[in-house]
Amino acid sequence: MNEMSQIKPPGGAATPVLQVTDLKKHFPIHGGFFGGTTGHVYAVDGVSFDIMKGETLALVGESGCGKSTVGKAILRLFPITGGQVVLDGTRIDDMGAGTLRPMRRRMQVVFQDPFSSLNPRMRVRDILAEPIRNFGLARNARDLEERVALLMDKVRLPRDAVGRWPHEFSGGQRQRIGIARALAADPDLIICDEAVSALDVSVKAQIVNLLQDLQQELGLALLFISHDLAIVEHMTHRVAVMYLGKIVEVAPKRELFAAPKHPYTEALLSAVPQPTPGVQRERIILKGDVPSPINPPKGCRFHTRCPYAFDRCRQEEPPLRPVEAGHLAACHLHDRPEAENPLAGAKGARLLAV
Repeated sequence: MNEMSQIKPPGGAATPVLQVTDLKKHFPIHGGFFGGTTGHVYAVDGVSFDIMKGETLALVGESGCGKSTVGKAILRLFPITGGQVVLDGTRIDDMGAGTLRPMRRRMQVVFQDPFSSLNPRMRVRDILAEPIRNFGLARNARDLEERVALLMDKVRLPRDAVGRWPHEFSGGQRQRIGIARALAADPDLIICDEAVSALDVSVKAQIVNLLQDLQQELGLALLFISHDLAIVEHMTHRVAVMYLGKIVEVAPKRELFAAPKHPYTEALLSAVPQPTPGVQRERIILKGDVPSPINPPKGCRFHTRCPYAFDRCRQEEPPLRPVEAGHLAACHLHDRPEAENPLAGAKGARLLAV
């Protein structure tokens, strides 16, 4: 059992719905006169986490850190380079297409763009009926119609809208249809890949509340991939922070937002708008640019931008390990005396009274 499995949500089941262990996805770079492989993009380079039934794990980080690639790798949208993906005790990363088919029903996805993810040539009824037919979930035509109608109820859209086309709906309504399509297969896990980032602020809140209600009603496990920490703070149970293909910190939401244990997380949180009047955050501006995933830095991948980096960071890659109960971080600072560790007991938000 990997270190991630030591973190259980309150009242969580003993066996995770999803277990990801040392997941890697390296994309080859082709070039040269003969078109051979000249290198690799290390998009995901050793990611591990678990998700329990009824739990939301948020996967956050800057654009290009590899978080969406993690979701696609779990869904088997492309073959992985290394590691394991286990769904409810069954390893799926090495399954053949025929064996994998019934397992696909149990993990569904809600995409970022609520328009391009829906077939514009299909009415809503057919969009929702397609996964039900594909997996043989309806006993007859009447049962199929009832299931489609119930899906519209669950996402709070009128039943008579099933005869309309996707372009006749607003962005928020189209995303509700996307959620209904994911629910149609009766899944155990839904991967939300930036599912609210293309929506207006007020609509975001409605979709997030809908997902929370559905999770409570159906016991769904959610992998919520996002760069919006304000939304993440509202809806998740645990947060995993990614940087340049690796997870650098994992913790329950309250602990991570109150006192992050990695300098990258601290910098991310400093950029989140503070809603409390008279209080502001000390903004941490990271120097330099994110290194290329084709040639990641030696040692800690964050050391080129870290304000606290020292010699060991440049030579030795820090493992992701517990630094407090239920709180994991990949940072050498936690091996230093407390007086020399700027993250020891620090409040990551660094709130300042104005």
